[in-house]
Amino acid sequence: MTAERPDVDCIKVERVGGLAGFGGARLKSEGEIALSDLSTADRQALDALFQRVAEPCVPKPDAFAYRITRNEGGLSKTVEVSEEQVPAAIRRCVKTNLL
Repeated sequence: MTAERPDVDCIKVERVGGLAGFGGARLKSEGEIALSDLSTADRQALDALFQRVAEPCVPKPDAFAYRITRNEGGLSKTVEVSEEQVPAAIRRCVKTNLL
């Protein structure tokens, strides 16, 4: 996290699952993006993910899920959703590194 992007303006994103999520190579896929870098439509889609009734993310074979964490009212809140629900700008911030 950089000084220009305070914690309240950033969301943290982790991609889980896929082929590597089922015992393959040890990968860490994560990223951050500032809310101010998202379009209005992407921010609204993100808000909708956090406002919906908690439904378990049902893993699909070879598919990714995303854990998205943001600060809300001083508290850290995380949701896990399937990849097709995540706006493209948020998916693109995730980088994969070998552990």
